[in-house]
Amino acid sequence: MRRIAIVVASLLAFAACALAPGTPKDTGPEAFAIERDLAGETVARGQFSAINGVKRAFTAYMTGTLAGDRFTLAERFEYDDGEKDQKTWVLTRQADGTWSGTREDVVGEAKGWQDGKAFRLAYDVVLPNEDGSPGMQVHFQDVMVKRADGVVLNNASVGWWGFSVAGVELEIKPAR
Repeated sequence: MRRIAIVVASLLAFAACALAPGTPKDTGPEAFAIERDLAGETVARGQFSAINGVKRAFTAYMTGTLAGDRFTLAERFEYDDGEKDQKTWVLTRQADGTWSGTREDVVGEAKGWQDGKAFRLAYDVVLPNEDGSPGMQVHFQDVMVKRADGVVLNNASVGWWGFSVAGVELEIKPAR
């Protein structure tokens, strides 16, 4: 019985580790800084891909502003299927250099931290069902890096009970 418990604990630990996306190989020489690299008007193009085959491409128009230790990122999503959505991140820099944050759909508080040249953000979201009612709660782990050409890459894994169920990939560029 003890062996089974150890195996199950090991598998769960391994599954949880598998959720964290790695740092993209084409990271540029400069570390990503949320308050600098998402400030002003930016536009992102990306796709949500789930293990059940669902794929949703979208464009996000974002406006980032820094006021003291508070960074606000207003996001306006336009999905290729016609759906539109708006969300606003409010992230606060903590004394130790980490960030904490909220958004309309985030459960509790998001945690952000610098990891070498990458910035990582971890948070839980309750995904809506097709009828708009609350669905399952999932865990997001984002990693953001800046390429040498200035484009920001954001890769996210989406987990449920320690297993990866979806991913999001986007490129963020200054709006023109």
